[in-house]
Formats: sequence, C-alpha cells, structure tokens
Amino acid sequence: MISDLPVAIAGVDGCKGGWIAVRADPGQATTVQIYAAFAALVADLPSNAIVAVDMPIGLPDVTHKGARGPEGLARPLLKQRQSSVFSIPSRSAVHAETAPFTTLDEWYAAHRRASEVARQTSDPPRAISIQAFGIFAKIREIDALLIAEPQLRARICESHPEVAFCRLNGGEPMSLPKKIKGMVHQAGMAERKALLCRCGYDADFLDQSAPRGAAADDFLDAAVMMLVAGRIVRGEARPLPDPPLLDRHGIPITIWS
Repeated sequence: MISDLPVAIAGVDGCKGGWIAVRADPGQATTVQIYAAFAALVADLPSNAIVAVDMPIGLPDVTHKGARGPEGLARPLLKQRQSSVFSIPSRSAVHAETAPFTTLDEWYAAHRRASEVARQTSDPPRAISIQAFGIFAKIREIDALLIAEPQLRARICESHPEVAFCRLNGGEPMSLPKKIKGMVHQAGMAERKALLCRCGYDADFLDQSAPRGAAADDFLDAAVMMLVAGRIVRGEARPLPDPPLLDRHGIPITIWS
C-alpha cells in the first residue's frame, strides 16, 4: 500500500514487545516496526502524523453503566464480537497498582485491590476483568503522555480493531472470531486479511511474519488501526460517542472508526 495522504499515518497496537506500529508516510510504502515505549513511537513520527491506537484513551473519575461510555455504544454494533470490548474503570482504579509483579499471586492480589477501587468509583459498583487489568500499564503510558503533552490529543486517537473491521465491512461485524481460547483462529484471521486487502493492503504485506515481539493478530490489529488513521485524515471516521466525552484533563473519551 502506497499512501496518497498529505501526512503520515500510523496504526498501533500493544504487544509483548511493547507496541507494534504499521505506518505509511506520504508517497511511501507501508512499513511495520516494534517500539518498546509509546513515547518513543510518537517521537519517531513526524509532528503532524495521525495515530490510531487500540488502547483506551481518556479516563473518567467515576464510571456508570456502559463503563467510560464508548464501550456501551460499541458493543451492540459488534453483536457476537462484543466480548472483545473491555470495560475500563476510573482513572484512580487504572492507576491504583503500578508496582511490577513478579508472581501470579502478586498479580491476582493487585487485581483484587484495583477492583475494590473500581467498585468505589463506579455506579453501579463494578469490578475489573482480568483482561482489562492486563492492559492497565499500557493505558497509563498513553495517559501520562497526553497529560504531559496536550498538543498530542488531537493526533493520537483511540480506536478498536473489531469496531474498525465492522465499520469497514459495511456495518457488519466479522463472522468468525480472531482467537479461540487464547489461540489465533486462522479462519478468522483470513477473514480479516481479506477485508484489509479489499481496503487497499497488499496480500504480501499482510502475509509476512509479525515482527519479533508481536503476535500475528497484533499485526492485523495495527494494520486496521492504520486504516482508521487514514479515515480520520480524510474526514470519514466517526466517533463513539459523537461528540466525544472529555475527562477532567480534557482528554477525549471516544472510539474512532
């Protein structure tokens, strides 16, 4: 895929090695790269680049039914794929446990403590799923960057792969899961690759092995995130909700697709 846009775009997903970015600069072929830190990824891009990232952005002080807000709007669109949208709790719950974990017992104990903070800052009271708790460190990376550098808030946008695939598929969610019991489901991956190719990607690019530090599904998620970044540049993307909510720091809370 050669970008015809006037600015660089990047699609980003969290991965074991840090962050995987699928990137296209004006007139250049799409590339893929791993970054250990989100701030390093942003620093490597031009100052006007648009980034769509599969990670919650914007954290309310109190959550209600539907979590932060975007989750409750996205799930009905995804029908059978709605379990892929995790409920993210309040900022205090996300930041409650920042120490590194060396054992599973420490991990589960920290999850219980963070869940108690989440219950105290949600109405109705709600705990935290293990899946959501597992991405808190990455949420904090982006949160810290957007608090420290407010000018980035217009360029770094939250999206969600399954919401993006649904939007690109004419409003119909993917018929097959991407994973089954934690393992990559090849038929579901093939379905998503076919859609990405219809949207402009070269099959050879998508068929390459994911870089070391990222899984095959991380690669495809970053690829669809780049398409969302392109839609944002073209004015085609839509936010959920519209207009976006704002947290107390003025950081938008919305899922773009």
